Amino acid sequence: MLSATKKSLALLLAVATVLAAAPTAEEKQVAVFAPTAIYNLPILDRNGHEYIGLLELLEPLGRVTSQTSGPHWKIRYNTVEGEFLAGKTRSKIRGHNFDLAAPFLIESAHGLIPLESLAGLLPRFLGNELSFHENGRRLLIGEVGIQPSFQLEPGPPARLLLNFSGLVNPTIATEPGRLRMFFKRDPVVSPGSQSISFNSKVITQANYSENNGVAELDVSASVPLMATFGNGGKQIIVAAAPTAAAKSPAGQAGSSVPSPGQPENAPAARRPLVIVDPAHGGSERGAALSDAVAEKDVTLALARLLRHELETRGFAVLMLRESDTTVTLDQRASQANAAQGAIYISLHAVSQGMGAHVYTALLPAEEPSKGIFRAWNSAQSPVLPVSAMVANAVVAEMQKRQFAARQSPASLRPLNNVTMPAVAIELAPGTGGLGELMSATYQQQAADAIAQGIVSIRDRLEVRP
Repeated sequence: MLSATKKSLALLLAVATVLAAAPTAEEKQVAVFAPTAIYNLPILDRNGHEYIGLLELLEPLGRVTSQTSGPHWKIRYNTVEGEFLAGKTRSKIRGHNFDLAAPFLIESAHGLIPLESLAGLLPRFLGNELSFHENGRRLLIGEVGIQPSFQLEPGPPARLLLNFSGLVNPTIATEPGRLRMFFKRDPVVSPGSQSISFNSKVITQANYSENNGVAELDVSASVPLMATFGNGGKQIIVAAAPTAAAKSPAGQAGSSVPSPGQPENAPAARRPLVIVDPAHGGSERGAALSDAVAEKDVTLALARLLRHELETRGFAVLMLRESDTTVTLDQRASQANAAQGAIYISLHAVSQGMGAHVYTALLPAEEPSKGIFRAWNSAQSPVLPVSAMVANAVVAEMQKRQFAARQSPASLRPLNNVTMPAVAIELAPGTGGLGELMSATYQQQAADAIAQGIVSIRDRLEVRP
């Protein structure tokens, strides 16, 4: 099932991440937060111990290859080499011995390490600091933690201001006298104390906990509560819900905090998450659109405009790169799947042709079952009909704005590796020629058309928890 080549091993990482992108209630997982990637990996129970795939863990973080020869398993991460022997606890990393807490395992060329050894083993490969919360199954690499702080305004009306050191986008659930915030994609860490009491008869306590890769903040009160965003997504304001709201469906469990693009004190509403992926970046320049402009520059500019248009229409947006950084195709798919968005949009640009081309995945022949692993190259299969619906909607809106837009399937990664509805949009010059493609006005028109196309089929997109 797996060769020793880097390409095949990268696929191994990806199929594991597909599983983690939509875990069942019973499936155990580890959430990994790093400066370059956020992803989930499944935990496997073997012989009374919990295990995790080492290759799958390292691949989103750097260049990885591995090799299996009988009971011997070798891995190379960037310039660091590790050697493991199936059934043995003794391993060697950087030429030095390291003892695992349980025997190393090889399953179908997957190298599995005990979860309890992760905190000691991983720094030997990465060479930097990390924090592994084993009980909560959350791994934070580098200085990525988002710290919350609390400020109670006694009022009336009483308000609790939760200020965060970075942007957050939790799922919010309410029930009588309780508001729960679930941070699945945000590396929120403990505020210092697991429980904080407030000198208020209205908002009485806040509790922090972690479980199965998810951080949770609970606020208790003597009245029904509601939450709104503030400070551009770095603040959540918790206050008593209006009487009417407490009796309405919006006050029941399952409501979500409003978009950072909405005004403060706007009513809570569910927001579909759109994954926007500007193609290329860093060392991958993409097509040379002119002597001075590369495709990677146009896709990033277009992505920023599209994010604004989507947020003003009530969507949450996650961009897979915010700057000129290199992100591999497998990393893009892995991050998108881990985010569990409602739709994935890959952006491209080309100097030839005219208007825009909207692509859906062209899937290969059905792959054989890989047991617990889903076929990576056909992960798009279950949602492909919805992807086609998205493509048609975007094409229709672009044509309304005089874009020569068309839709077709294409073998364009990572579309077929994405588990949510997915399209790739390739923007070409308009009637004004190549210079028009690089103009903010033309890109804005395209972003507006794409966003409106998504709005038109919003009710067909699944709002994921």
